[in-house]
Formats: sequence, C-alpha cells, structure tokens
Amino acid sequence: MHAEQAIRECLLAAVLPGLSSPLAELADVGPVEQGACEVVLGFPARRQQQQYQDFLQSRLAEQGLECAVSVGWRVASHQGSESAPAMANVRNIIAVASGKGGVGKSTTSVNLALALAAEGARVGLLDADIYGPSVQMMLGVASGTRPKQYGSQHLLPVEAHGLQSMSMAYLVTEKTPMVWRGPMASGALQQLLNQTYWQDLDYLIIDMPPGTGDIQLTLSQKVPLAGAVIVTTPQDIALLDAKKGIEMFSKVSVPVLGVVENMAVHICSQCGHAEHIFGEGGGHAIAAEYGVPMLGALPLSLQIREQADSGQPVMVADPDGEAAGLYRDVALNMAAALAKRSRHSDAAPSISISDD
Repeated sequence: MHAEQAIRECLLAAVLPGLSSPLAELADVGPVEQGACEVVLGFPARRQQQQYQDFLQSRLAEQGLECAVSVGWRVASHQGSESAPAMANVRNIIAVASGKGGVGKSTTSVNLALALAAEGARVGLLDADIYGPSVQMMLGVASGTRPKQYGSQHLLPVEAHGLQSMSMAYLVTEKTPMVWRGPMASGALQQLLNQTYWQDLDYLIIDMPPGTGDIQLTLSQKVPLAGAVIVTTPQDIALLDAKKGIEMFSKVSVPVLGVVENMAVHICSQCGHAEHIFGEGGGHAIAAEYGVPMLGALPLSLQIREQADSGQPVMVADPDGEAAGLYRDVALNMAAALAKRSRHSDAAPSISISDD
C-alpha cells in the first residue's frame, strides 16, 4: 500500500513537458492496480500521448518506483455563464478576441482550432466577424459554398480540414457588404450560433470581431463561454486595446484563459536576422499585470500569411514545421488552462442553508 501511494503522489506532482501545472491540477490519476495506473488528462493530447507516458515512466524510475502508466484524455464540459443556456452538442465554447484589428486574430483562431483537432478533439469554428468574415477563405472553402439545411430550423456546418465551420460568408456573396447596425449584427450572430447543427464538439472556437462593441457584449452575456483568449502584438497601441478586452471579459465574468502574443519577432528569410518589429515582451507584461497565463508567442511570418491566404493554414500545409509546433503549444496550453479551471470549479464546495 505504501508503494502504491508513493506512485500516485509522484504522478500527481509531475509537470508534463511544455506545461506549467502539476498533473494533480490537470488530470485524474487512477488507483494503482496490478502494477498499472491510468492517467486521464482533461485536454486532448494524441500527438503527445507516448511522450507523456515515457516521461511519467522515467519520473517513477528516478524515484525507484515501478508501474505501467497509460495516458488517455477526456474533455469535460465547462459552461461559463450561468445566465446563458447551455448549448446542446457543444462541451466548451472559447472566444478568441482582440482589442483591435490587424493583430492576426483570425489566423490564430483557425490554426488553434486545427491544432486541437490534430490532437484528437472534435472542433468547430464560428466566424463571428459579421462585417469582415475571413474563415471561409482561410479554410479554403470554395466561394459560393452554402451550408445544407438540417430539418426545418437548422443548418449543417461546412466541413473543412476536419473542422465544422460556420460563417456569414457562406450565406452571402463575397462582394455583399453587411450594412447592419449593431443590434441586427448581434441578432444575426446569435442565429448563426444557435441554428447551426453542431455535432458533438469538444470545443467550439469563436473568432470574435475586433473591439469591445455590441457583438462582443452580446456573445459574452448570452453565450455560455467557457473562457476567452486575447490575441495581441507587442506594440504599445495594440496592448492598450488588449487590456480593454481583458477588462471587458472580466466585467461579464468570462475567465481569460491566457494571452497570445502574435508577430512577436520577424526572422529575415534572406539572412536569418531576428528583429522585434513591434516591440518585445508586451504580451508577457499584460499577462503578468492581469495574472493570466502567457499561452505563447508567434512569429511574424511570410509563410503563415501566404498559407492562410491560399486556404491551406500552416497547421495543414506544414503540420510538422516549426510554426505549426508553436500553434500546437499554444493550443495545448489553452486547453490545459481550461481543464485546470474546470477542475477547480468542480472542486468548489457546495454550500447550503438548513433549518437545523
């Protein structure tokens, strides 16, 4: 019994490669039975599964302990706002937001969704930018593609690169401007979200429009967001607006899962010189200021831009490349942050008042 307890304590204290929290905060560690133990992560990790198993085995061996460790994963449902009704067939809704446009939020949203899918999760992507939808182009969905009707009130999402996607671009021509006031755009977005027949999703990634206006507030208050991710560049002007985004989510009680610093560094394709065009360390600074995780930093890359424009995002065009690895790390950190938050909320005590 003492050895079995030592094995579980060793596993619970282990910090997996690339993550910052111990397993006790991210996974369920089963009992040790007949020299074997199962670790069930709260986030998808198909590509890392063998690496994690080998790492945990080596941790045990360092302590002179023997146990056959198997690593699996299961994504639990985490509904954020109690005032917003839960969505059928969607376990977790994550908003990817930015305080201002032009920081690479949509490119980040698409590649994070693809990275989660590559880890074995079922993922949907909703393009919430009613006025400037770009997900259709980035996913390589042909112009003129329309979602199919499902029943009398629903539309089937458009499948692309293993993702279930929905966008206003699927419903209008590419030259049609959405000349709508805020309430109309907000209503259209709610219809897109609720009348799409999402099919058994672990994660629904919402590519939010930039800013903190009507659409953002409507989503934050009427959609059960499990969390939000803030995308910014290191530039001071972008950081000011990113702070407003964090403050907005705080006011509507949506947890911020972390900050992504995009365009952090430019590597010259000719000589390899690294240059911080938009400044350095800004994402780390606001993450520290607000006490939220720094999920990762992404480069300013011609390759990433060209592949997104061609409908073959870097996670599809070069899944084993360096840039794809960075997106994968950000996605894992994001999913782990949500799993950690979910476990903490599940562990909260239930307080009741009795007449005794």
